[in-house]
Amino acid sequence: MLPAGHRLRRREDFARAARGPRSGSRLLVVHVRASQPTVPQSRVGFVVSKAVGNAVTRNRVKRRLRAIVAGLLPLLPPAHDVVVRANPPAADAGYTELETETRRLVQAACDRAGVRA
Repeated sequence: MLPAGHRLRRREDFARAARGPRSGSRLLVVHVRASQPTVPQSRVGFVVSKAVGNAVTRNRVKRRLRAIVAGLLPLLPPAHDVVVRANPPAADAGYTELETETRRLVQAACDRAGVRA
């Protein structure tokens, strides 16, 4: 599970991170941006809109993404915020496909931001 200190919660934090460099595919879009100086660890937020599907489908996608990103926490750059936005095709993707895309897009977004993941 994703520890509480590593979660984005406030709207302002999501908005700030969404203005950072991004990388996307048909399944996901990942944004990375340096966080506030008072936050030493990386934080992650998830956006899964109603376009992805009904509540059961959205929650399944969120659970999968949280589990995937929890395994990536040691690889994320410190003091950066990451936002993972699911596109509608993510509802039909398998776990391994989501994991592969998430890893690739996080690395690509970090490269664009000029940080090492």
